Amino acid sequence: MHLHETCLWTLVAPVIGSRRADAVFDAVAVPAALEGPREPRVSRAQLAMALNLLLFEDLERRVPYARAYVRDGVRAGRKVLFDHGALRTVKADAGALPAGEAAIVRLLRPLGYACAEVYPLDRIALTGRAYAHQDHPEEIPQFFLSEFHPERFSPEFQAAVARTIAGSADPLPGWAGPCLGELGASGSLAFEPAQRLLPELAGCFDRQHPPPLHSDYQTMLKESEEMAWIATEGNAFNHVTDRVPDVAALAEAQKALGRPMKEQVECSASGRVLQTAFRAARVERTFRAPEGHSLVAAVPGSFFEFITRKPRPDGRLDLSFDTSNAQAIFKMTSPGGE
Repeated sequence: MHLHETCLWTLVAPVIGSRRADAVFDAVAVPAALEGPREPRVSRAQLAMALNLLLFEDLERRVPYARAYVRDGVRAGRKVLFDHGALRTVKADAGALPAGEAAIVRLLRPLGYACAEVYPLDRIALTGRAYAHQDHPEEIPQFFLSEFHPERFSPEFQAAVARTIAGSADPLPGWAGPCLGELGASGSLAFEPAQRLLPELAGCFDRQHPPPLHSDYQTMLKESEEMAWIATEGNAFNHVTDRVPDVAALAEAQKALGRPMKEQVECSASGRVLQTAFRAARVERTFRAPEGHSLVAAVPGSFFEFITRKPRPDGRLDLSFDTSNAQAIFKMTSPGGE
């Protein structure tokens, strides 16, 4: 069967165009169970994978070293085994946008995801939750979804956060609710509404509030680099992750190419989950100034991560995360990189 006849391609291509769709399918491994032709109905697993492909492609376009790494793999005939994507939310009033992880969970549950584990990331005032797909947990990427807790910081900081996110818009149109309801209840959706829904789902992974005041950004940056990152990037993917056989060997190979890698590989307490990453890309973002003017400044953007997962004693792949690993990896978006 030709790629262009598959359900996934016919979902993804109308959103980003045929050329970019071909490129992401060349780069990312698709579970064999999801490679079938277009049918009258789209399963929740197919729609979940289509969304992940769009989000992967978006991050690759925003992170130059991710793009270089992915292109290396395509030339070598190796595809990315997309392990998980990570994003951040704020547990506070966000205008029209549901507060905290609710803005994203309302999409994930109908797509077939369930919370697998909760990870308190207390050093950086986040609570992380891993959402795994119920149909193909080892093959469809997980979401590592974090909530930031502004109430743990100073009153000045909390006021800056409130000014930043209170004007958030809800990107999900009203007609999407019944579609998600049907998807959640039946596990599938007719092809045409699924195709219409997909770009709306992808649009939820972006910044939904206006550009922040530069003074508020500076206030947030002094107390939390994580919240400052949310102020400019919102709910965009913080990173995507390639599952590789030997993350330590890969790190050395990438360093030899002169790419900006994390100095150390992080190892979980179990010894079964090892992670490293490129440092975050620098991106230019617009800020508001008090007199109504705007200014542009370079800030940390997103990054690309690598993970090795070893089997548990029962033989199943260890799909868990580690709080120490996660907090160290998140430092890739700090202005200093680590």
